[in-house]
Amino acid sequence: MEKNRKRIFQIIQIGTKTDLLSILFDFFITGVIIINLFITFFSTFDESRPYESVLDAVELVTILIFTIEYLLRLWTADYLYPKEKSRIMAAVLFAKSFFGIIDLLTFLPYYLPFVIPTGLVAFRVLRVFRIFRLFRINAQYDAFNVIADVLKAKKGQLLASVSLILILMLSSSLCMYSLEHEAQPEQFKNAFSGLWWSVSTLSTVGYGDIYPITFGGKLMAILITFLGIGLVALPTGIISAGFVGHMNEINARDKSKKSSVSSEQALNEDEED
Repeated sequence: MEKNRKRIFQIIQIGTKTDLLSILFDFFITGVIIINLFITFFSTFDESRPYESVLDAVELVTILIFTIEYLLRLWTADYLYPKEKSRIMAAVLFAKSFFGIIDLLTFLPYYLPFVIPTGLVAFRVLRVFRIFRLFRINAQYDAFNVIADVLKAKKGQLLASVSLILILMLSSSLCMYSLEHEAQPEQFKNAFSGLWWSVSTLSTVGYGDIYPITFGGKLMAILITFLGIGLVALPTGIISAGFVGHMNEINARDKSKKSSVSSEQALNEDEED
């Protein structure tokens, strides 16, 4: 029983080149994810109505597969967290992890309408979380891991830059509300209206649905626009610099490995001579 449980854990984890069953499972679950997402998108088209019964049946099958996979991951979570003495605690750790939450949200919204009949529209909105299942596919690639490493390494700088942006958004929204509320009370009804304007302005999107008309409001808009260009570019520059630095480190490690291998080969050739 214990051997079978460990073997199941090895299969449902990311496949290695030496484990054929694990590789096949990765391809299988990737195909199921793609089919499920296709059904989710295609069901929004009117052309899907004639195939509604077939789509519902296929969706049910994919949801059952996701449910079984999640239960198996809970069952074998102690191998993922070997330091935990209790299987229950290991299962709780997996359930609270990033991928554990994504796996749960993949199938949970499907069952909720059967348990809680009201609020069907809200449960349909939760189906959007299924697309995050693609993170499991991306996690198998080195490029995704490099981006994740860069974000972890630069999280302090990113947090500082995001904090500056949020402070500027809140302050500019309150200022704009104070300057424009009396002139156009329907557009700037409350501070959230000013926040919506500041977000669209700082992000350089500029929807144009709400804009200042007073002299003070226009001056504030000019100031916020120039500040927004610099502040919004900060996180991009931090991530770009971190990505370049991380890639340079990887290239340096690869070069050192190649040089060490070539030196070992040269020593072996000298010994043979």
